[in-house]
Amino acid sequence: MGCKKGAESDRQGVGSRESGVVNDTTQQDQKATDSWSSETDSEWNKETAKGTKNIVFFGNSLTAGMGLDTQEAFPALIQNRLDSLGLDYQVVNAGLSGDTTASGLSRLDWILENEVDVFVLELGANDGLRGIPLTETRKNLQAIIDKVKAKYPDTTIILAGMQIPPNLGEEYTTEFRRLFGELAQKNDLALIPFLLQGVAGDPELNQEDGIHPTAEGQKILADNVWEVLREVVDN
Repeated sequence: MGCKKGAESDRQGVGSRESGVVNDTTQQDQKATDSWSSETDSEWNKETAKGTKNIVFFGNSLTAGMGLDTQEAFPALIQNRLDSLGLDYQVVNAGLSGDTTASGLSRLDWILENEVDVFVLELGANDGLRGIPLTETRKNLQAIIDKVKAKYPDTTIILAGMQIPPNLGEEYTTEFRRLFGELAQKNDLALIPFLLQGVAGDPELNQEDGIHPTAEGQKILADNVWEVLREVVDN
């Protein structure tokens, strides 16, 4: 299924800084969105018509698998696992380079033009790296959740938790880490406690930039996601 490469970060939490792409999410993101939409729209609609349930991974470069083949990114690995178990789900990788919660919200309407059965929300790390006020991050994530629920009330939403290094101070870092759990509890969502658990800060599992997981690192991300997702798809 179609994938798009992104740009996010990781060292101890998710990283110390991004490489230019993260700070430009306007024209570049629009071009990437247009490309992704043209590549996946017909296949997505075909699968939906056949009755296959859709799992949309809506995120940034951690979801897109920056620096890797899209088939090495964790959404593709999840698809392989679903197929091996004979579960009738189609994974849609809606990861996009440099996405913040604001830019993700701005492209959400297009994603919701197709039916969504499971929505995995993996955004927020770029907000933290850029020091965006957490009130804005929280507001945008809540708006994304509200839009998905309004359009598809029966959709299961899974929120991916994230952490950042203490560059911006202990108070910001702590509140950032907590907001994912608080949003999950408030909205009765399933929560992946920390998407990068077991990968963050390990040079053997990150690419040369030190911030994006290698193919081996992506396998661990897939395991972290599956721990929560399997409870949804087994029901």
